[in-house]
Amino acid sequence: MSSGHLAEGGPGGIFLSSLCHSERSEESADFSLTLEMTKHMLQKNIVKQPKALVEVQINLPWADLEPKWNETLARMASEIELPGFRKGTAPLPMVEQNLGRKLEDEVFKIIMPQALIDALQGTDVVPIDYPQYQITTFTKGQSLQFVARVTERPKVTVGEYKGIKVAKPAMKPVTDEEVAKIIDELFKRWKLKNPNQSSVVSPQPSDSQNNTQQGPSGSMNFNNQAQPAPAAQADSGQARMTGGDTHDDVFAQGVGAANLADLKTKIKTDLENEAKYNNELDYEEAILQEVEKITTVDIPEILIQDELNRMLVSLQRSVTDRGLLLDEYLRSQGKTADQLKNEWRPQAEKNVRMELGLSEVARMEGVNISDDELQLEIDKIQDARVKSQFNQQEPRMHLRHALRQTKTLNLLKTIVV
Repeated sequence: MSSGHLAEGGPGGIFLSSLCHSERSEESADFSLTLEMTKHMLQKNIVKQPKALVEVQINLPWADLEPKWNETLARMASEIELPGFRKGTAPLPMVEQNLGRKLEDEVFKIIMPQALIDALQGTDVVPIDYPQYQITTFTKGQSLQFVARVTERPKVTVGEYKGIKVAKPAMKPVTDEEVAKIIDELFKRWKLKNPNQSSVVSPQPSDSQNNTQQGPSGSMNFNNQAQPAPAAQADSGQARMTGGDTHDDVFAQGVGAANLADLKTKIKTDLENEAKYNNELDYEEAILQEVEKITTVDIPEILIQDELNRMLVSLQRSVTDRGLLLDEYLRSQGKTADQLKNEWRPQAEKNVRMELGLSEVARMEGVNISDDELQLEIDKIQDARVKSQFNQQEPRMHLRHALRQTKTLNLLKTIVV
């Protein structure tokens, strides 16, 4: 399965940002956080709750907080201008009074994440989302008490995956009727562009080359063709007649082939390649379905919501391709986005379980993506703008995850019976 399939869609396709964060913590190659504070008497109480939720109660003494408070105050004072003083020259007590809650917020924004990291060091809690903080009590000169809530990486158990039995489905052969339907549709489009074209006049290259796309090895891509209407049987060795018009070599040359026989061969080759690709996807999907069945996990709500949002974005892209807005589509269905999500929830849970199960197999099998493997994939990207995005850590992390899942699926294909 391609990385795009895992990342974008299909019942087994899901791209979990939070899961990527979890894997980054596992491998620790790209994830290092340093606590820049003096540790005196930080007190913590970690309470684990259902659905992988964790509540961390923290009491941070003023002695630990004071250096960061003073440092932040000095930094903000250098940037503030008060009446009667030049910028950065106002007395610190006056600046502190002027800043009020802004100073507290700035200090808490720095100190609370650092304190949480310190509190979780040496524990088995690996957060997979961004923490939510709630101040319990604080007065300058006294301890800061707050609660941090995170979702931890859930415990995943996968059964005997090496005993999975999946038969590769038989590939359906391409028929002459399917080729004939494509030719009929191409001919209709060609005639619209060339209404006066006859078999004795050479087609105009500028028009003809816009109807099909030449693929590698001389194949042609017809994946974007609309579904053609049913057509009568075609004789592969004879020119085909439709409404008095001829399927002949002139028409075939007009759509990028050498002649009519060459056009039929290229269409059949393209359809066979597509059938082979879809057959492989069906096989991979069957394997993933079996992995999901033997995966046990108490799925965190955040992962379900991530998947529901991904499914909604996928629907939005689909309706946009049809020239509609999502709101228009929802009105035509008489449903709201929330109603759709409620209907999709069982499938979303299945998708997440499938993804987590595959990740657990990767962990047990020691599947990883090296920096060289990652860079090799990035180097394949032709679009310079898209490629430049992978200079950032987050996109690289997502791509590494997708490649790891693909590599694990390929491994399973060599294991299953």
